Amino acid sequence: MSPEKMVMMANQIATFFNTQPGDKAAENVAAHLRDFWEPRMRAQLKEYVAAGGAGLNPTVAEAARQL
Repeated sequence: MSPEKMVMMANQIATFFNTQPGDKAAENVAAHLRDFWEPRMRAQLKEYVAAGGAGLNPTVAEAARQL
């Protein structure tokens, strides 16, 4: 998957969970990624975060660290 598409998709997930009550957005994003993203997609996201994570919502970066 292109990095641009991955960032867009991950940021959309974070946008949703950031609007939910409570302070567990990163945990919820991580759970969503575990449930719905295949292992290659999760690995690509973790590599992207390790390389700086340009353009990612901070919630996504934290969620990737929890994977």
